[in-house]
Amino acid sequence: MVKKLRKAVLPVAGLGTRFLPATKAMAKEMLPVVDRPLIQYAVDEARAAGIEQFCMITGRGKIALVEHFDVAYELEATLKQRGRDAELETLRAAQLSPGDIVTVRQQVPLGLGHAIWCARAFIGDDPFAILLPDDLILSDTPCTQQLADAYYQTGGSVVAVCEVPPDQTNKYGILKVGRDDGRLVEVTGLVEKPRPEDAPSNLSIIGRYVLLPDVIEHLARMERGAGNEVQLTDGMARMIGNTPFHGLRYSGTRFDCGDKVGFLEAQIAFALQRPEMAAQVRGFLRKYQDA
Repeated sequence: MVKKLRKAVLPVAGLGTRFLPATKAMAKEMLPVVDRPLIQYAVDEARAAGIEQFCMITGRGKIALVEHFDVAYELEATLKQRGRDAELETLRAAQLSPGDIVTVRQQVPLGLGHAIWCARAFIGDDPFAILLPDDLILSDTPCTQQLADAYYQTGGSVVAVCEVPPDQTNKYGILKVGRDDGRLVEVTGLVEKPRPEDAPSNLSIIGRYVLLPDVIEHLARMERGAGNEVQLTDGMARMIGNTPFHGLRYSGTRFDCGDKVGFLEAQIAFALQRPEMAAQVRGFLRKYQDA
């Protein structure tokens, strides 16, 4: 019987150096796209897929990430007193219930695989989602919901994938593929950041995963891979052949918000989805068409 997907892990221990000085005293996951921080987009996406429990893998200076989902008594009292009901409801909608969020500290930056291993007690024997907040996805059906549906269909691990230019495979985790129905791809192997001439395909993993807990025993070996880090890709590769493993060509548009240009593009794309500001955004964009 396929277990219900209830847990999500959010690796948020990174330093955000590409956004300095903005991230000198603020977690990069708190950078806003329109009026919501990246971390909230990730949590909202997971909640829409039925996920109930969250574990943030944090580092030093990341306390604001937890406080964002807490109750702000003074602020709520002020909003209520001033009759700002819409803003008050927006705040309350973002809150997580007591016990639904925990944090684990990753003291040393040993890679994404090490970060996920740090959440081993939270994961236990349950399937779990991983959401990297830097990857923001605009879609009609939340990407994590699409992965959850594929997980319930296949009973195994599923990763979100997209095609990348063949000369850029050395930037991503790349799939070796078997059966392919155009949407769901059987994964027969995984390679972290292969050179273009060595890449088995140009299908790349993005920052959305649903994994079986078996991956933890492989990550526990602490074997170093690309970049001399403990790579999640290597741990997942060792699962292949023992349990079902698939890649899902998700429906939606991905924005790399760890990159300045990708972050700016996300601002515009998400603003254009907002009826109250779309016309104004289109208006000011016209001013810069020939800039």
